[in-house]
Amino acid sequence: MPATADPRVAIVIPAYQAAGTVAAVVTGARAAGTVYVVDDGSTDGTGDGARGIGVTVLRHETNRGKGAALATGIAAAFAGGAEVIVTLDADGQHPPAEIPRLLAPITEGRADLVLGARARTEAMPLGRRVTNWLSARLATRIAGQGVRDAQTGFRAFTRGLAERVRPAGDRYDYETAFLLAACDAGFRVQCVTVPTIYAGAGSHFRPWADTWRVVRVFGRYARRIVVGAGGRAA
Repeated sequence: MPATADPRVAIVIPAYQAAGTVAAVVTGARAAGTVYVVDDGSTDGTGDGARGIGVTVLRHETNRGKGAALATGIAAAFAGGAEVIVTLDADGQHPPAEIPRLLAPITEGRADLVLGARARTEAMPLGRRVTNWLSARLATRIAGQGVRDAQTGFRAFTRGLAERVRPAGDRYDYETAFLLAACDAGFRVQCVTVPTIYAGAGSHFRPWADTWRVVRVFGRYARRIVVGAGGRAA
């Protein structure tokens, strides 16, 4: 680990078929803390690319989904004694140089969960802009506090939050469930603007199947969406 890295910070990177990008992401991230790469059943040498840099690589023998990879990485971070956990994708869409900015509200005691919020510019595909806007509006309604990007996988959160919020879901629904459960439990959420990077990055998100999974997560909070945060049952 580089001398400047904070041993209390764990960086969890779920990775699937990311051999072309994972090394650069890991190299940038390891300056901020202990890195755990979870190779989620890749067949292109993703794990080898990360292992060659000298960080911890955990492997699922078959592809189990992003949520399962995050859960595996978070459990490893717990075992390693981490107090703060950062998650980011292995495809280069989340710039590791922004990690200190995500950590700041937590280290300053102002937040329990920080979201790397992307601007809805033309750099983001139109379909993503629409779903990003809608999910942010719904999450804000549920949370009773501003959520500018409910779909971002670039996040920082405390160990205490992660120990309490352990949602079901093995795929992209995991991240939505994690955020909404944290909001519902009253944890403090802040957003930090980060660059919107999509150049050349492919997505493993399945438009129909994964969208339906996410919709089902929001459906669990349907009453809160209708009546607002003030309608929370005692």
